[in-house]
This record gives sequence, C-alpha cells and structure tokens, in this order.
Amino acid sequence: MNHKIEILTTPSCGNCKVVEKMFDEMKIPYDIIDVTEKPEYLEKYPIFTAPGIVIDDRLEFTGIPKKEELLEKINSEE
Repeated sequence: MNHKIEILTTPSCGNCKVVEKMFDEMKIPYDIIDVTEKPEYLEKYPIFTAPGIVIDDRLEFTGIPKKEELLEKINSEE
C-alpha cells in the first residue's frame, strides 16, 4: 500500500534534510512542502517545529522521528 507522504519544511531547516535522507534510504517517496510558500498547510497542520511529517493527510510527527517509529506508522495497516 502506498501512502501519501508530505514533509512540511522551512528554507533553513537542517532537520528536514535528515528526515528526507531517512525516507530516501528507505526508498519511500514523499513530497516536500515549503510552508513559507504554502501557508495554508500551517492552517491545516499547525506545526511549531519543522519538519512536520504528514502521512495520508494526518500530521503524524514533528521533528525527527525514530526510524522504527516511522516504519511502524507507514507499515501499519489502517
């Protein structure tokens, strides 16, 4: 099952790169959403820390999650 994954970032977010690399290593596709260019995302997902990780339109993590937690969330069948 393919999940829709969006990483909510800001231009100067170093942690976002860490999360992107994590997804790349797990070969999981994702979209990057720059919340400074799309503030409507902040209205929908009020994050105070970047990155925000949205899986299937639900904000699941803010900051850097543990890889195990991420895999568990992605692999869990709804």
